[in-house]
Amino acid sequence: MQAIRAQGSLAGAALALDVVPSVVTKRLGALESRLGQRMFERTTRRLSLTTEGEALCLRADSLLDGFAALETELSERQNALSGSLRLVATFGFGRRWVGPAVAEFQARHPGLQIDLHLTEQLPELGAEGYDGAVWLWSVQSRHASDWVTRRIARNQRVLAAAPGYLARCGSPADLQALVGHECLVTRENANALQRPVDLWTLKHSRDGSTARVRVNGALASNSGEMVRDWCLQGRGIMLRSLWDIAPQLASGELVRVLPQYAMPDADIHWIAPWRPKTPRRVRLLIDFLVEAFRAEPWKVPAASKATRRNR
Repeated sequence: MQAIRAQGSLAGAALALDVVPSVVTKRLGALESRLGQRMFERTTRRLSLTTEGEALCLRADSLLDGFAALETELSERQNALSGSLRLVATFGFGRRWVGPAVAEFQARHPGLQIDLHLTEQLPELGAEGYDGAVWLWSVQSRHASDWVTRRIARNQRVLAAAPGYLARCGSPADLQALVGHECLVTRENANALQRPVDLWTLKHSRDGSTARVRVNGALASNSGEMVRDWCLQGRGIMLRSLWDIAPQLASGELVRVLPQYAMPDADIHWIAPWRPKTPRRVRLLIDFLVEAFRAEPWKVPAASKATRRNR
């Protein structure tokens, strides 16, 4: 069908397919007989597609393109990955989770060279030659339309404190009660263009409502690890990602405060500069990260939660 349409005649199609004209005539006749439809209007000078023939050709074009893409994909799978990947991630999550995952991916594909840069400020990805970033929040900037994003895994930023602090100062009954507590402020990624770091926006897990509370405290740091250490020492209440404090929550060293609340927009995302065709090595890395974090390994086991409630 495609050869006849392209050449405009049975003889031209036979020449293009390197067969005798009678073979083309027989194949076309068999197709029309099987479908019960005429595919071409025949005159002494030319052939033209009928409406049914045009519809069949369009569908056939789509199927042939699909087969070609599948053939390319299968061919790619047989070829070992090679080349380089340049990635960026935040310090804490990058060191704790991205680094080990990237090392495992490279071990599976030894022909790859991977450069992982850790930073707290998202760079100009395309201009600085990065293939992508593993980042802890979605992009809210003038560059967002130039980037492609995909959520890799869910994550929550939750309120937590050491049992000793809560025994000494009590547990807040609601969000507004946080104002009367020592709150540990993290100044990571803080700049004049972002919301104040001491203004905590929290979302209710059941009704989806959000509320803001401006917290106070004597201790603040640009290091999330430092704030976590202070919290473990019983110095106050902090707002911290589950990926960072899940072990301490599971062991009871830390306790969720107002567990019905969490900070929105704390999921882990893949962010990359837009390009017409994503290289195979990048596609496979993204799929690998999604699979590696699918089970959210930083989740606190349900048994641990129940144990704490029963104390």
